[in-house]
Amino acid sequence: MGRFDTHPQGKNMKLNPMRPLPLMLMSIGLGAGLIACGSSSDGVPALKGQVVGSYYENAVVCLESTTVKLSCDSGASPVRTGADGSFALTGTDKGALLVTVGTDAIRHDAVGDAGVKVAQKLVFRAPDGHSAIVGALSTELAALMDANGGDFAAASAKLAAKLGVSEANLLADPNKVTGDDQAKLKAESAGVTDVVAAASAQAAPADIAAALNSGLALNNIKTIVVIYAENRGFDNLYGLFPGANGVPGVNPSATSAYVPQKDFDGSTLPTLPPTWGGMTAAGQSVVISQAQTVGMANKPFQIDDAASPLFLAPTTITRDLVHRFYNNQMQINGGANDKFAAYSDAGGLTMGYYDGSKMKMWDIAKQYALADNLYIGAFGGSFLTHQYLICACAPQYPNADTSVAKGSIAKIDVDAKGNFVRLTPSATAPSSVLNGAPAYANDGAITPADASGMFYAVNTMQPPYQPSSNSYAADDGTRLYADTTKANTLPPQTQKNIGDLLTGKNIDWAWYAGAWKDTTAAATAAPRGANGNPPNFQYHHQPFNYFANMDPVKNAAYRAAHLKDYDSQFVADAANGTLPPVAFYKPQGNLNQHPGYASVADGDAHIADVIAKLKKSPQWKNMLVIVTYDENGGFYDHANPPKGDKWGPGTRVPAIIVSPYVKKGVDHTQYDSASILRAITRRFSLPVLDGLSTRDKALAANGAKPMGDFSSSLALTPQE
Repeated sequence: MGRFDTHPQGKNMKLNPMRPLPLMLMSIGLGAGLIACGSSSDGVPALKGQVVGSYYENAVVCLESTTVKLSCDSGASPVRTGADGSFALTGTDKGALLVTVGTDAIRHDAVGDAGVKVAQKLVFRAPDGHSAIVGALSTELAALMDANGGDFAAASAKLAAKLGVSEANLLADPNKVTGDDQAKLKAESAGVTDVVAAASAQAAPADIAAALNSGLALNNIKTIVVIYAENRGFDNLYGLFPGANGVPGVNPSATSAYVPQKDFDGSTLPTLPPTWGGMTAAGQSVVISQAQTVGMANKPFQIDDAASPLFLAPTTITRDLVHRFYNNQMQINGGANDKFAAYSDAGGLTMGYYDGSKMKMWDIAKQYALADNLYIGAFGGSFLTHQYLICACAPQYPNADTSVAKGSIAKIDVDAKGNFVRLTPSATAPSSVLNGAPAYANDGAITPADASGMFYAVNTMQPPYQPSSNSYAADDGTRLYADTTKANTLPPQTQKNIGDLLTGKNIDWAWYAGAWKDTTAAATAAPRGANGNPPNFQYHHQPFNYFANMDPVKNAAYRAAHLKDYDSQFVADAANGTLPPVAFYKPQGNLNQHPGYASVADGDAHIADVIAKLKKSPQWKNMLVIVTYDENGGFYDHANPPKGDKWGPGTRVPAIIVSPYVKKGVDHTQYDSASILRAITRRFSLPVLDGLSTRDKALAANGAKPMGDFSSSLALTPQE
């Protein structure tokens, strides 16, 4: 047998002469957290200890290299652990330890049981001088020491305070600790072991270390809050942010030059097209007409430039811009981003941006972190991007071609391989965008059938349950359902979403919406009430309300537990420290920053106020808040989205990462909207949604980096 072979099982096993005999620590009398040092029977120095959590037999123990973390010192011979997890590493009585629990190891839940084979590799560490008990908690302490310059006392104090346990018990066998500390230590050990398992799947020591550190940082988070604002590209709001990849030719930290906008035929436009219908929404005190926008230079322009004749303050509501599934792909144009003006119904307005430095959220981004490399998970508009946020999928509409919605199937042109090229132009479409906005044969809400015969809803459709833009049918005595005879009522969805996975692990969650309570009451009243402005509630911004398990009659209790109101529930839950571990918040329409019906300023002030409320919450000390935008709202952004799958990713949008643990500055990590799902999945050890796996495989196949999960933006210890 070689030095690393597993010993045969049974009472007549032969001992490997290259491996020390197992040592029962109870007979040694080691103090908790102290190094187990001494001499072997022939007087050779030895490090003695035990690998715990469960008790790991046949794990490999070695001195950790002082130059390459998470690798063995080449000058010292490893040993294997005994049936109780014990080991004696001879030849030294000092040094940090590295333990590899391979799939040839045996896990014992109690010393002396039959044990089970380890299914997933684990890599544990123990700091120099504190290696008597090696496991998840010693690994966490070693990582904290790496971050603080090697100060064990400081790391130990921080971890004990975080867990609310005695420092003396941190490096004791958690199975033998008594009282309240045992439950706390076992819970932390289980969570860290999940992190270790995920990190250990990496091949290179540096990759294991990075994954371990980011996972441990994310493990500090107990509450994840997602605030989903509306319809702003990154360049549109944060294009002037110092250090960010902002507006090309304006922000010196932009990473690429401006590519001029092109016409339908690919020729460079001499000027931007006019803003069709004018720049301002109806009812504004300031009006910028279409005529005033003729002849603008072919480049981005500042909307709130006080010296410009087209000046509009952030308090003024601009007109809306087209933001739909196929249009977004045509505007991106393979990554050139040079057809935003051509394929916009708002002409040159698409190229507008703001000096965001006047925003309250800009100041919050300066205090915490701004992500400048996050892309919308799915191409297009709010309906699909909300669905993608919760399921990494597109809603299905089986047999749409024989349904009431058959007229909503889009007409598209494809290449010889069946790949999308463009929406089919209408017979009266202009030949140049300078002569008029584009026009299409049918820019419908539903895709043509794919190879399997499935149709997908990619532009706005209405939920099947109230509140919905479609009223209840005349014969619906419950008044809780949307009229299914309407062409834009989507059938109930059954694909897995993040709520299903959280519920499956008994982890609480909620989707809070502004004006949810009052709008639901109005939508189910007899006669049906109006949706005023404010709040201008947006029915298609409530993605869980499309899923069959939210049926208001069949699953009323489940629905009430997870679909909640902002004013009457979120505010109180935040103040009382009773937010669920995962909380989504959707502002009501007039506060969500959507062009056409909301100003930049009103939404900015509201979201900043929400952040202020969260920072006063008892849960703040272990909270991660991600503020991002569902999509770009038809506004230009210069960053080239990585090539993924047929759903996206689409145009870049801002994300502000707020937490006591956040590393301050600009985060250049590549993300998409579903990075939020990745963070939730990793933090709570959930199964991976199919759409996330599909996206990862597509990115890899196209030579792109994987999407992050926000863990790299977090530090191991609080930063404030």
